[in-house]
Amino acid sequence: MNRTVIVARIQPDAEKAVARVFAESDATALPHDLGVESRSLYSLGDLYLHVIEFHDNPAEALRKAPQLPAFRQISADLSAFIRPYDEDNWRSPQDAVAREFYSWRA
Repeated sequence: MNRTVIVARIQPDAEKAVARVFAESDATALPHDLGVESRSLYSLGDLYLHVIEFHDNPAEALRKAPQLPAFRQISADLSAFIRPYDEDNWRSPQDAVAREFYSWRA
């Protein structure tokens, strides 16, 4: 299992709408097409964290995603609620991935 964390900004009180968009998308083939095993969404103020566990390499899935019509659709649906954390430097989904700098497991 490979985990990645996407960091962005969320509109105030948009959690229910964002959860609905993902629930609808997760009921399609898109998660399977990208190798998504699980997803968790978090917010703190306007900070948005999207934790995704992939079956395979997350970087490959994030490179493949923009080519898929279903991914482009969910991105458009989320654009009213989610914006890049660093808008000046965002070019692709990979630019929103947090860098892991410590990990521990029992």
